[in-house]
Amino acid sequence: MGQYVAPIRDMQFVLHEFLNVSDELKQLPKFEDVDADIINQVLEEGAKFTQDVLFPLNHSGDREGCHYDAATKSVTTPKGFKEAYKQYVEGGWAALACDPEYGGQGLPVVLNNSFYEMLNSSNQAWSMYPGLSHGAYECLLEHGTDEQKKTYLPKLVSGEWTGTMCLTESHCGTDLGMLRSKALPQDDGSWLITGSKIFISAGEHDVAENILHLVLARVPDAPEGSKGISLFLVPKFLPNADGTLGERNPIFCGAIEEKMGIHGNSTCQMNLDGARGWIIGQPNKGLNAMFVFMNAARLGVGMQSLGLTEVAYQNALVYAKDRIQMRSLSGVKAPEKQADPIIVHADVRRMLLTAKAYAEGARAFTSYAALQIDRELHHPDEEVRKDAADEVALLTPIIKAFITDNGWIATSEAMQVYGGHGYISEWGMEQYVRDARINLIYEGTNTIQSLDLLGRKVLMDNGAKLRKFGEKIKNFVEENGTDEALSEFITPLGDLGDKVTKLTMEIGMKAFQNPDEVGAAAVPYLRVVGHLIYSYFFAQMAKIALAKQDSGDNFYKAKLATARFYFARLQPETAMLIRQARSGSANLMALDADLF
Repeated sequence: MGQYVAPIRDMQFVLHEFLNVSDELKQLPKFEDVDADIINQVLEEGAKFTQDVLFPLNHSGDREGCHYDAATKSVTTPKGFKEAYKQYVEGGWAALACDPEYGGQGLPVVLNNSFYEMLNSSNQAWSMYPGLSHGAYECLLEHGTDEQKKTYLPKLVSGEWTGTMCLTESHCGTDLGMLRSKALPQDDGSWLITGSKIFISAGEHDVAENILHLVLARVPDAPEGSKGISLFLVPKFLPNADGTLGERNPIFCGAIEEKMGIHGNSTCQMNLDGARGWIIGQPNKGLNAMFVFMNAARLGVGMQSLGLTEVAYQNALVYAKDRIQMRSLSGVKAPEKQADPIIVHADVRRMLLTAKAYAEGARAFTSYAALQIDRELHHPDEEVRKDAADEVALLTPIIKAFITDNGWIATSEAMQVYGGHGYISEWGMEQYVRDARINLIYEGTNTIQSLDLLGRKVLMDNGAKLRKFGEKIKNFVEENGTDEALSEFITPLGDLGDKVTKLTMEIGMKAFQNPDEVGAAAVPYLRVVGHLIYSYFFAQMAKIALAKQDSGDNFYKAKLATARFYFARLQPETAMLIRQARSGSANLMALDADLF
């Protein structure tokens, strides 16, 4: 059912030539021994696992879905999922970027990031089981007590136990301040939690022996709204003192959601009836702790859409080279055949290059952000750590929203390459479109990400974080502005940088007069900033490719052609987006709600 080949060559280009990760990691004592050979070896082994074990389960898992047994309140994952997870654990993949203190391999996030791209390309639904577990690991590592870390982290690191995030309730999604789940204190320091949660990915399954639920709830006399939310660790099975599984905790799956995609992942309704849990962090400070998990999930969803973009592109490319339809408008290209392969047609190439450019741009972007996370966590210089943290905060909503928007565009274009075969399920392309569409919604809709970027990350600090990133762009433009060979990339990059500065100031001034201006401008604004980042990265990659285009390696010619396509065909979208953002809120808010 289709094919997937991990794009190791482009990953190596991004890591070794674009980011120079080996040199960067030498500045981080924890990773100073992680060299190119180690990185390449992990990529190659990761490719084998994802290509040979996970990808063959993607289509069948989508067709079969998960099965819910109402009598036992249990969920069975599709055929092969449990066995694949066992291989994942035995291969040590769960421990790749985890702390050696808890059994991890201690490798950098930037390498783990590339492996997760492969996981998502090969099987997004399956990859959510270990992906969510890693978010739970990060949350406990930062906010858990010593006892919680000792009890739970080794099991999460090994992959023996998995994790979830239990936030949403039927009456509240984004507005978590409205949640009603309650937690009552017990004499032994535990809490009894009652409530219902929905849309809980991997909430119940059979791939691991225990599930650790991170649950938001209210303690007695908690303040109203988001200031009264606490976070609790609620295991499916309560662990005994020796680490073995003990009593079954009353947190049960009431049903699994019927949804448009990611059928292989069990999206559950979870009911807690006096389930025993332990508080993580301080009472009424749960959102602060949960944001570690939420931000990890937002970055992870961006990776999901990168994975789908890549695999959809690969299959559309194979089809376009094989499928014959009509003749090229510029003359016959395959005289030995009844018609020419459709890749000769200009618009088919537009669709393929759109997916290719969005995949390569996202790969550079997410790898860059992952390296900043490594710097934030492990650089010996406190100022460097702070700058990296500011940058990650700025980039996180853009990664989630811009890459998932582009993934929806790219998978749709890739499906379109197939013509009528694209929406026939046996080809597998319509699954990528269905899966990709979900990514725009969960873990905070893309509108929420846009409001977070413009309202919190830009306007709240008067643009300080954005200006800091903009200085990098400005310096690159000044350093390379006189290079005529680079002018086709540098000129539009510099121009867009100036426009983003002016647009940000304009929206900020309007927002002082009318807060609705932020909501009206936020979505197009995020896409403009996303294109600014892609322009910056594509310009840097084009510089590398220009220097090596005559090396005899056609990879660099392809990279250069993709960068040229991006600047000619995709980046100009910003002109329309800027006009939309500037049009203000009046055209949205003037119509009375009763007149819709």
